[in-house]
Amino acid sequence: MPETNPFTARWTRSGNLLCHGHWEISWQGAEITLPESRQEKDMGTWAIYSIIDPDDENFAQGLPEDEWIIDNVDWLTDLFYANGIPLETVNYRYFYHAVNKHDWRCTSCAGCM
Repeated sequence: MPETNPFTARWTRSGNLLCHGHWEISWQGAEITLPESRQEKDMGTWAIYSIIDPDDENFAQGLPEDEWIIDNVDWLTDLFYANGIPLETVNYRYFYHAVNKHDWRCTSCAGCM
């Protein structure tokens, strides 16, 4: 994959209370709107979501790239089609990488402790 990802993704909340944010995602600089059911939830991508031990694989959650794409291909295809994004494998991978950088879990900020 080339170095430049045409998708940018940002979770609007940082620090405590991550669960009160929402996704801001764009394709080549143009904002795209996620389905309502996806706007205010984590994406379920794989990472270690532990503030206590961010290197401990026992705290890993989510799906690795290939599994995640297969699990989410239906709504992603609809999203891509509606926004004129080519339905190419590389774009599904770019999307995963963009959201994975900013994905979170309810327990990853300790705001609810």
